[in-house]
Amino acid sequence: QVQLVESGGGLVQPGGSLRLSCAASGSRFTINTMGWYRQAPGKERELVADITSSGTTNYADYAKSRFTISRDNAKSTVYLQMNSLKPEDTAVYSCNADYIAYTYHDEPVVGRVWGQGTQVTVSS
Repeated sequence: QVQLVESGGGLVQPGGSLRLSCAASGSRFTINTMGWYRQAPGKERELVADITSSGTTNYADYAKSRFTISRDNAKSTVYLQMNSLKPEDTAVYSCNADYIAYTYHDEPVVGRVWGQGTQVTVSS
């Protein structure tokens, strides 16, 4: 089993910054693409950004100029640096990861796992 634990959310004033972290844990696994999504009240969940294991990034249009996704493969951790935050960025931010895990018998199991989500509130 692979699990994700997020941290770094909170309350920030407009124009401020936050850095979210999401660490994967488990045994005998390889993480491929990792991503951040967000869901605001009354809205559908949407992609913020994702990053492959080789570092190729993909951003939603609203995130391109203000957010930066990065990862540390040695730590199986993905980060989201958010700058110039706006009230409309308020949402629950969740990370996900596509992984390959290996059973006791070395059989590969492909899956996607989600973190529990962390609240980001941008308000004065």
